[in-house]
Amino acid sequence: MQHALPHAMPYARPRGAPRPPSPAAPPPRGPRVRSLIDADALGVLHRAARTLLDDLPELTERLLAALREQEPAYRTALARDPEGIRQEAHRSLRHSVASLLDPRGTREAARRCTWRIGTVRAEEGLPLDALLHAFRLGGSLVWQALVEETSRTAPEDTRLLIHVAADVWNFVDEHCTLVAEAYRQAERHLLWRRENRQRVLTAALLDGTSRIADLPETARALGLPEDGRYVVLAVAGPGRPRTGEDGALRAALVPAGARVHWQTGAEADHGIVLLPEGDAEALPRPGAEPLAGARVGIGAVAEGLAAVGEARAQADLALGICPPGGGHVRLDEHLPEALLLASPELGAALVARVLGGLLAVEPGEREVLLATLAAWFACEGSARRVGERLFCHRNTVLNRLRRCERLTGRLLGRPADAAELSLALTAHRLRSDAG
Repeated sequence: MQHALPHAMPYARPRGAPRPPSPAAPPPRGPRVRSLIDADALGVLHRAARTLLDDLPELTERLLAALREQEPAYRTALARDPEGIRQEAHRSLRHSVASLLDPRGTREAARRCTWRIGTVRAEEGLPLDALLHAFRLGGSLVWQALVEETSRTAPEDTRLLIHVAADVWNFVDEHCTLVAEAYRQAERHLLWRRENRQRVLTAALLDGTSRIADLPETARALGLPEDGRYVVLAVAGPGRPRTGEDGALRAALVPAGARVHWQTGAEADHGIVLLPEGDAEALPRPGAEPLAGARVGIGAVAEGLAAVGEARAQADLALGICPPGGGHVRLDEHLPEALLLASPELGAALVARVLGGLLAVEPGEREVLLATLAAWFACEGSARRVGERLFCHRNTVLNRLRRCERLTGRLLGRPADAAELSLALTAHRLRSDAG
């Protein structure tokens, strides 16, 4: 397209005046010269590429030899699956060379081939750096083969290849980017699958539904020995970390360096802790106090991963015994409460049978009598200490206790009755805390 002259103005030519001479044709422009050169260069490129298609087996072997020499990861892969790697390299090189002849027609097939290679190699665990190096080596060998073929058949045309070098290396760059994207996407999917499988295995282990045949896989997934000694922690309340975070509460519970696997749940988190050699009392960490409001249940020692399901149930029982305000409870120090919590129906029947009369009185008196009875058990039957705790006279305490005996029909001086009253009082407290 011709451009108007600067400041050109229309004018009228006088009648009979000679016409101005026609402007001389402009000299050929740069792009036109370049397009002719590109056409010649493409012809040279296509001739060499057609020859390379016939020589792909030899080019494939050259690439495999270079990989063996330069890439230890591929050396291992070739030793494990030589034919699979050879076919993969052959397909990739064929698409690379074919794209030089028909870029549009072969583009999607080449991209699918590269994407599959990235996915497969990610699943095989080949390092991404090694995979990218292999693609760059392949591109370098294709370019080198093009130059060698042109130098052999038409040395005078070799210089023309410089005009299509960008096309060759743009293809290599595009497919390096593509294979890296496929690799990372496959890696993310594999990570998700591993994490999901780990969650499934851990959930089965904690639920006690894990099959014996799955224990070796579970041990590998959790990084824990199958025959270790374990304690399960159940953690609820403030201070619980979000999924994937460590959290101060977890750090406060487990000794530094201890091996532990945490499973985050909707109502509680569970930690499977491998105990240090011969140290069953290592939890919670000596001197550590859980965060305010946090509740921690600690089950009994489990011998081996197969017993973790039972240990989790014990940890949940211990968590149920924890007061609402927080603290930690070791199950083996609260077995009566655990028995009641494990059988809530029997606990409710015990409360109704033993404390029914006391619970039926007016609410204000009921709370006073229950508090006095609980303090009497806590103070080991000392009315004086109960008075000090409740800020009342010893005789007032004794009067309240006699009132409790009349309402319950149990005598505190009779061991069997005292045990029944203590259990019923505990069952009532657990029901109140839970409700």
